[in-house]
Amino acid sequence: MGKMGKYCKAYPIGEFRAYDKWTENLQNLHADKRAVEGKGGETGGELSENDFLYLQENYEVTDGIFIDENVIFNNVTPEWINYCQTELKFEIPSYDVAETANASSRNDG
Repeated sequence: MGKMGKYCKAYPIGEFRAYDKWTENLQNLHADKRAVEGKGGETGGELSENDFLYLQENYEVTDGIFIDENVIFNNVTPEWINYCQTELKFEIPSYDVAETANASSRNDG
């Protein structure tokens, strides 16, 4: 079973393809997208402009919500992180701040 990260966000494939160094590891597509009828069974697959992929907290892109499965893009560089933060407006929420505030209010009462 796949591992859930703390945070991921879905984007249409076109948002990722706009990055000039974007590549797609299509052999890692989710099984339902990878299965193409043919003589050999699973013969490949492709992503259409209607597909969504998930940007994970570690800045890898997956074809599903699990952080360690179906990795489509994992060339994480400072340039890629900058693109995600500036162009995609990807920001990992700070759960620690909310948890600390909740714990503090419970202790005050």
